[in-house]
Parts: sequence; C-alpha cells; structure tokens
Amino acid sequence: MTVAPSRSVRSSAELIRAEEPVLAHNYHPLPVVVARAEGAWVEDVEGRRYLDMLAGYSALNFGHRHPALIEAAHRQLDQLTLTSRAFHNDRLAQFAESLAELTGLDMVLPMNTGAEAVESAIKVARKWAYEVKGVAPDRATIVVAADNFHGRTTTIVSFSTDETARAGFGPFTPGFRVVPYNDLAALEAAIDETTAAVLIEPIQGEAGVVIPDDGYLRGVRELTRRTGCMFIADEIQSGLGRTGRTLAVEHEDVVPDMVLLGKALGGGIVPVSAVVARRDVLQVLRPGEHGSTFGGNPLSAAVGSAVVELLETGEYQRRAAELGIVLRGGLTALVGKGVQGFRARGLWAGVDIDPAIGTGRDISERLMREGVLVKDTHGSTIRLAPPLTITGEELRTALGSLEKVLTEGA
Repeated sequence: MTVAPSRSVRSSAELIRAEEPVLAHNYHPLPVVVARAEGAWVEDVEGRRYLDMLAGYSALNFGHRHPALIEAAHRQLDQLTLTSRAFHNDRLAQFAESLAELTGLDMVLPMNTGAEAVESAIKVARKWAYEVKGVAPDRATIVVAADNFHGRTTTIVSFSTDETARAGFGPFTPGFRVVPYNDLAALEAAIDETTAAVLIEPIQGEAGVVIPDDGYLRGVRELTRRTGCMFIADEIQSGLGRTGRTLAVEHEDVVPDMVLLGKALGGGIVPVSAVVARRDVLQVLRPGEHGSTFGGNPLSAAVGSAVVELLETGEYQRRAAELGIVLRGGLTALVGKGVQGFRARGLWAGVDIDPAIGTGRDISERLMREGVLVKDTHGSTIRLAPPLTITGEELRTALGSLEKVLTEGA
C-alpha cells in the first residue's frame, strides 16, 4: 500500500496567503485561522485561544461542539445521512412535530440555508396570494423594510437597500415594495389588494442590531390581519434563544403567519433552515412545486431535533435574558468612553464606536489581538453575539477587553 506523504503543518500566515489565489474574494475575514473550538472558545493553528463573541452570527447559539448536539450527529452518522425527499426517513417526523410545537405553528417546510428559507417563503406567499387571496396572476407584491438583510440570492438582493449587496447583480426581481423600518404609517400606505405578505426581521441584525419601538411588531400583526395579507418574521438570526425568548416576536406576544428559522437550528454542525407556518398557508404547496435534495435529510433532522430539545428546557432563553443584563450593564458603563451608543436585547448587541477611535474593523482587529473575536458592520459599529453558553465571567472578560481597546485608542 502506498502511503500519501503527509502535508506539513502551515502557519496562520501561510494559510491566509494560500487562500488568496484559490478562493473567491467575497469575504474579508479577520486574520485569524481557527483550527479547534469548544464552548465559547476557539483556538488558532498556533494554539492561541480566543473568546468567540460572534458565534457564527448566531449559528453557534449553543457554543462550539455542544456535547448533546455532537452526540446526536455522531449517532445519526452511524445510521443514515441522506435519502433525498424521494423517500421518507425515520427522523423527519419528530423534527417537524417538535419544531411546530416549539414555535406554536402547524407545519414545517425544511430547507438548508437561511436564504433558502426566505426564497421558499416568498414562493409560498405568492402562491397563497393567487390561490387563496385571489390576486391576479403575476401581480403579487411583498412589502419589506429598508436596511434589511435576508440573504444574498438574486431575488433577495433585489429588495436590499445595501448597494454593496446589489451593485452589479441586476436585473432585479420585481414584486417588492420597500418602506422604512419601524414605520407603521409607511407600511400601511404600501399595502394594497396585491399585497401577499409583509416580510421583516423582528430585529435587524446586519443593520447593527436595530430594535424597533415597543408596539411595532404588534402593529405589523394587526395591520396584516386587517388588510388580509400575511406577516412573515425572519427569525434566522434573532430566533432560537438569542434575545431571551425562543423567538424575538414573543417579546410582543405576536404569532406571525410564517416564521423563518436557520443558523442555530443546525447547532453549528450542519446547515438547517425551515419555514414554519399555519397549515392553510403551507398547504398551497403540492408535490413537484418546490423542494430540496438535502432539505429535511436525516442528519439535519437529528441535529435539529436535538436543538429543539435544548430549547424546550427554557435554560438557554433564561441564560440569554440574565446574561443580557450583564451585557447591557457593561456597555452602559462604556457610553461616553469610546462607545457612542448601543442597542441590545438578550445576548445580542450592536455597539456604535466613536469614529475618532477607529472603524468597526479597527476595533475588531484590536480585540482580536486581545483574544476576543467580534465582527464589524457598517462603519464604526461592531456586533456582539456570544454563544448562549458563555459564562458571566467570560462575558465580563470580553467587556473588559473592549474597555481596554477603547481606552488605548482614545
């Protein structure tokens, strides 16, 4: 037997340089090369440890390699990973039942990525508009909010207001109306007899963790109910414990017609997303009209079921709410000391740094050198979204590092 020669271990710098000629340049990552991780900590190729305060944009709500999720994945890997939806599999029913119950809705459409969930919801909303509401063929519209982030497919960037996401990717898909976020009057003015749905994020993540006024989500629910269109809540980042509730809409006791989930639903192991909706909504789909080879695969269903089991205890929602108080307190103490302002709910915050101290990228790089990983967005704003498994001591360590970076930069 011929043994292939082992590859020499390359340094972080060498690996970063090696990516340059062979990877598309659609990301600008921080210069850290992660090789191992556990809980709220990651370790680079050289063995340096970092506290992960981003958690994969909420995909790692339960931390890296959560034992229950790893066990579920290992167990399923030994049994069955994929059948496609040409056949049934023995894990999918449990996943759909538990996810529907967790969200208080009826039916589940399993997909893979968050963008797929959004695209699926758009298709369902349009079909519902034609078959149930009676909108004329090809006339359905969907109202969305400015500064949204729902994904990067050609249809989704068609209703983005971020020119970086849009420029060079036209022609754009018609059928969308954009209104200011957190503006019920503008929303009402945009809805007419062609409106299939209103699609919004309960909290706008990419925009900088923008939280609407109290009553906005209730207003959206009442307005859509009164005008006969659907309310679609994109909870791909905000859902599954991040804000201190299972779903962010629960802060206003709102039940949308469709909820879009992803990121944390895969436990940081596999991509899992879902449209969860009322039965009469998802029943507009018939065989052959929509699908995904990997959507609802047994491995994803096993991991997704384990994620739901963790959330059913309420432990992680409570942790996010309780540690969110620590996060808010630490950020409040930094206002006027390099922090111009912040928005936070649960273990999620958008922090506006004084531009005189540095851009969001500058602050992210300085924090990286202190052993803390965050990510910038839009100028001098950074996002904090640690795993819900983080301890109070670890959270205070990260806040102390932020204070140090801001003080040194002043």
